[in-house]
Amino acid sequence: MSEPAHITASNIRTPMLIGPDAVPARKPMPRGLDAAWHRIGGITARWRHTSGRYLRLAQRIESLSSGLVGLSDTALRERAVELRTSFRLGRESREDLLRGIALVREVAFRTLSQRPYPVQIAGALAMIDGCVAEMATGEGKTLTATIPAVIAGWRGRGCHVVTVNDYLAERDANWMKHVFEFCGLSVGFVVSSAQPDDRRAAYACDITYSTNKELAADFLRDRLALGQIRSNAAAIARPSPRERGRALHGLDHVVMRGLHTAIVDEADSVLIDEAITPLIIAAQAQNAERDLAYHAAAKACHDFKPGLDYVVNQAHREIELTRAGRSRLEGLSESTSGAMSGLVRRTDLVLQALTAKELYTLGKHYVIENGKVAIIDEFTGRMMADRTWRDGLHQAIETKESLQVTPINETLARISFQRFFRGYKRLCGMSGTVRELRSELWATYALPVVTIPTHRPCQRVHKSDEAFVNASAKWHRAVQLIEDAHHRGQPILVGCASVQTSEYLSEMLTTRGIPHALLNARNAAKEAAIVECAGERNAVTIATNMAGRGTDIRLALDARQLGGLFVLATERHESRRIDRQLFGRSGRQGDPGLAMAVVSLEDELLTRHAPLARTFGRFAILGRGSAPHVLSRLAFFIAQRRAQAKARSQRRAVLLADDWLDESLAFSERAG
Repeated sequence: MSEPAHITASNIRTPMLIGPDAVPARKPMPRGLDAAWHRIGGITARWRHTSGRYLRLAQRIESLSSGLVGLSDTALRERAVELRTSFRLGRESREDLLRGIALVREVAFRTLSQRPYPVQIAGALAMIDGCVAEMATGEGKTLTATIPAVIAGWRGRGCHVVTVNDYLAERDANWMKHVFEFCGLSVGFVVSSAQPDDRRAAYACDITYSTNKELAADFLRDRLALGQIRSNAAAIARPSPRERGRALHGLDHVVMRGLHTAIVDEADSVLIDEAITPLIIAAQAQNAERDLAYHAAAKACHDFKPGLDYVVNQAHREIELTRAGRSRLEGLSESTSGAMSGLVRRTDLVLQALTAKELYTLGKHYVIENGKVAIIDEFTGRMMADRTWRDGLHQAIETKESLQVTPINETLARISFQRFFRGYKRLCGMSGTVRELRSELWATYALPVVTIPTHRPCQRVHKSDEAFVNASAKWHRAVQLIEDAHHRGQPILVGCASVQTSEYLSEMLTTRGIPHALLNARNAAKEAAIVECAGERNAVTIATNMAGRGTDIRLALDARQLGGLFVLATERHESRRIDRQLFGRSGRQGDPGLAMAVVSLEDELLTRHAPLARTFGRFAILGRGSAPHVLSRLAFFIAQRRAQAKARSQRRAVLLADDWLDESLAFSERAG
């Protein structure tokens, strides 16, 4: 990385937005009859925003684009300037929009030698209309996003293109900058290593690529600098009149210019999976006595017996103390001091120690990197080295692993990603797996979902799951399938649910002498390079949930003749979308492919969410080998339904809490 942020045009004419325009007003979630009316609005939006309508418009744009082929680069730039002027003044018509998209299509061909297909134009039109476009893996979403980004950039209020990691933010900004520059726009990117001056310059560009984490963190830091956060909970409070004058003194520390337009790549991950994850700005609060308390709590919990002193609730991931456990805690009062001397604080510390012991596993929920605990994102499998668990849980896990206890953080400001993205005036996105979230995206963000057909028919073959009673039999079958594919030369991508299982499978393959590449949170820096080679002949790639999202797996010619990429899932995930993401790596752009899953009744999905269904599945499989049976399939179906319902309930609770917080802040502001 040569520099933290890249600026392609030095003449930035768009003013910074400070004050009310910096944070657009957001409507709370509708309730009662309003909620019913909102749902009806979602149904009518589904009728209005259809792929057929956008594909018909794409045909018109293709004909307009053909009229631009004979123009010189100079003449094409002049047309771009004319359109930018119309959009910036707010005088554009629908015809101007179509002409603008046609121009971007021609510019993309001249600068990148890639002319967007009709399906890509249809996806861009859907996003311009404020929708989430579902486009299959390999359909060219990165190029598709440049079209709505140019349109938003011409409007001059700033456009944030949101990606899932720093690598993609920098790559896409540098890859597409030639298109933006040709259209008279400036582009920059913000990554975690960027300094404040570089961030300010990047956000001043017409188009800024960044991650959801960097955007939300910069937003919170700006609110703190402007004095608009009056409590730890208040993150998007609009300043009162007497605070506006005081906020002007913080302008030198502000890097953003407001939230106007956001184009979210991998919208399912950013807007839904990470929706309830809070981003927190915190300061370390050193307390040596509290550090000793974590060690005392860890020592005390060794005497607690599961089932007798506490009960582990796997479905809700909670520890519940029994009456005997509470009595044991009360009896510790004479042998404790400091932070452990009070019963309430002692209970909290012991519960966190038990939670760390029973519910958080090394290699699955976290890894140890450079002597520190690094959280693993359960949806992507990526390592989140800059995040910590709250309420002392992180310190409890450090104590469990005999690491140095880091100081507990004191929260200065926090915001959920769900709440942050609802602050944008214009919001749209794209993803390969989003139609299952149609209702939730409308209810939360008022975003319709449009499913865009593939450019070429999908030729991927799905085989039925093979279910086994125990994990040992499952892994034996997985190794056999991998060995068979490797011997015939067919590339295979094996999906694992955790770092722990990926490394276990890697050891089994090493024992068999099968060369392979391992992609998990421990080597995420090599992610793109590993995934790009996964389509070569004889390639064996083991990956956690990330599966190289954002990087295409291109098949070698001889691999295509061998049946294409074979995707093997070794576990069903809590969300069917994640299963589809993994299987979607195969069959890109009409390529042949094969997908299947091998599962066992000992998988966490069943043990945690459907233990009774697991029993029925056992009866179905016993005596039948690996033959698929309706009861075993039903067991996994029930488990996924329950897991998804629980996740929706959690997101709904956070959403209601956000609205309650807004109402409370508004009330306190009026009272002040």
